[in-house]
Amino acid sequence: MSQSQIPVTVLGATGSVGQRFISLLDHHPWFKVVALAASDRSVGQKYSQVCRWLLNDPMPEYAREMVVVPASPDAMSAKIAFSAMPADLATDIEPQFAQAGFAVCSNASSYRRDEDVPLLLPEVNAEHIQLVRQQRVKRGWSGCIVTNPNCTSAGLTVALKALDDAFGVKKVFAVSLQALSGAGYPGVPSLDVIDNVIPNIGGEEDKVEWEPRKMLGKLMDGKIQLAEIGFSAHTNRVAVIDGHTVCVSVEFTKPTDPEAASQALSAYLAPTSARDLPSAPRPSIEVRSEADRPQPRLDRLTGKGMTTVVGRIRRDPLLHLKFVVLSHNTIRGAAGGSIYNAELLVNENLLR
Repeated sequence: MSQSQIPVTVLGATGSVGQRFISLLDHHPWFKVVALAASDRSVGQKYSQVCRWLLNDPMPEYAREMVVVPASPDAMSAKIAFSAMPADLATDIEPQFAQAGFAVCSNASSYRRDEDVPLLLPEVNAEHIQLVRQQRVKRGWSGCIVTNPNCTSAGLTVALKALDDAFGVKKVFAVSLQALSGAGYPGVPSLDVIDNVIPNIGGEEDKVEWEPRKMLGKLMDGKIQLAEIGFSAHTNRVAVIDGHTVCVSVEFTKPTDPEAASQALSAYLAPTSARDLPSAPRPSIEVRSEADRPQPRLDRLTGKGMTTVVGRIRRDPLLHLKFVVLSHNTIRGAAGGSIYNAELLVNENLLR
């Protein structure tokens, strides 16, 4: 490990999001993986022996011979813990790491709604990272917990941020078409989803209707004032491997036309503090002009999977405009988002 690299660990390393962390952290310029943690049945064995690798890219060489350790802060020496644990486990384990001085960059939903926990998309609300200071005082932690949003909320909120800045967003109606990888592995049984659409994902609609309001809210006096935006969401599981598609209709404070909206989306830039970080999407938003784009298979890896892709911008007969948003759910909406959050922590000198 070079002297400049920061030691990190991955919690929940054998799952689908844990694997994406391991892949994205391979040759990362700032971070070096020094420990992989998983369930008790994997502890003490080599990662390559206990992990059923699911990604198209091969398992990184650095991970193959690493011996899996327990998900305990006493079992490792690192500064950042990337959490790919399910929410029921994260609720108890993540605070243990924060108490022990780790910066926990979490993909779990356990603490997203807590007042002192940042819910971050750095290209949207980088300033919310400052909540970490209040969190440490309030909870007596030397470490911290920073969360990224639900994978469907991510791309949707990036697009809404650009439009809100330009025209003021009042109401949002969204219908998601969510990829199978969002359900983890083994996920949805094939006989349920092939030749089918499943019009219910437990707890998902509530997240999509609430989380953007926190991310688009204002940080004032150490608290987030939720954005005054009305949301209605339908969430659906479809037979796509990666890439969440959201069909969106929006009402604005200042009505606009598709051309002006397209220009606002294309021109959107991340805040200065987040713009040049290693995982920053380049560009933040790509607008497609074709009548049949974006499509998951064609567009999910735009900007190495970190860019939000928007297309089919047109007038809406009930609200003002409608469009389609695509984002890579396990990269921008999960592991890549948490890594981006960690980079922002480092850049803002909030890592201890």
